[in-house]
Amino acid sequence: MATASRRLAFSASRREVRGWKTAAIFVAPSIILFTLFITLPVMEAGYASFFNWNGLRAPSMDNFVGLQNYEKLLSHKTFQRALSNTGLIIAAALLIQLPLAMAMAQLLAHKRIGSVTFRMIFFLPFILAEVAAGLLWRFMFDGDVGFISQINQALGGDAVHILSDKNLAVVTILIVATWKFFGFHMMLYVAGMQAIDKSLYEAASIDGASAWGKFWNVTLPGIASTIRLSVFFSILGCLQFFDLVVPLTGGGPLNSSHTIVSYLYYFGITRMRIGYGDAVGVTLFLVCVVVAFSYKKWIMRDD
Repeated sequence: MATASRRLAFSASRREVRGWKTAAIFVAPSIILFTLFITLPVMEAGYASFFNWNGLRAPSMDNFVGLQNYEKLLSHKTFQRALSNTGLIIAAALLIQLPLAMAMAQLLAHKRIGSVTFRMIFFLPFILAEVAAGLLWRFMFDGDVGFISQINQALGGDAVHILSDKNLAVVTILIVATWKFFGFHMMLYVAGMQAIDKSLYEAASIDGASAWGKFWNVTLPGIASTIRLSVFFSILGCLQFFDLVVPLTGGGPLNSSHTIVSYLYYFGITRMRIGYGDAVGVTLFLVCVVVAFSYKKWIMRDD
């Protein structure tokens, strides 16, 4: 019996070792890639953020400034405005973009004449490259040849220079972002709604539930995990919002429409203040990490 027990223990130990070896073989490539393209660049950026570095040569102690880049960053009014604009974009996404996507998904989730066509129409802006979308809407909002300005002049008004107004420039970004991305979230919701068991709706109808009752008691609980995922994508996407800003407003007028990433680009990279830009990047990275892990822990803990 003792010999058989030892053999069983030895066999189990060998299987466990083989299991660990197999796991290591499959996990090692991802760990290597994550280290090369995520961990090391973040560590290098964190190191360079303590230097007044222009990116042309390796940072030296002659250019060491400690936390000065971070102090300048937090006290810079343009960065504060960029933070405010980023928060405004997040708020618009959560309060306008996602509810609009939900409403359109509710209309188009079921098989009706033309529903597939309209899904594609609303999803097409998401496929369009951000730079192309920004240039397209920049032309639309142009004060001289833009569609809106031309209509206003045809009605007897003056030319409308929306992109030259400090307050309206941010509004244009919100409008274009909603137009560009709500179709993506709509398709997520459509997929979630189509996965709900139809018998639940039949049972609700038998119980005399109204359309709103079915939506509130069947649809929303059925796509709750999809909504949480959509909100997660939306928040992180807004924190990294950049591609539409550059062709649409360029951060102007008077640096009034910058987001965090466009601020990094214009005040760090284009001005050859790479150390300062790294400070912005590290700050944004920490914010994204905190948001991602907090959201996962408190909101998506059951998903």
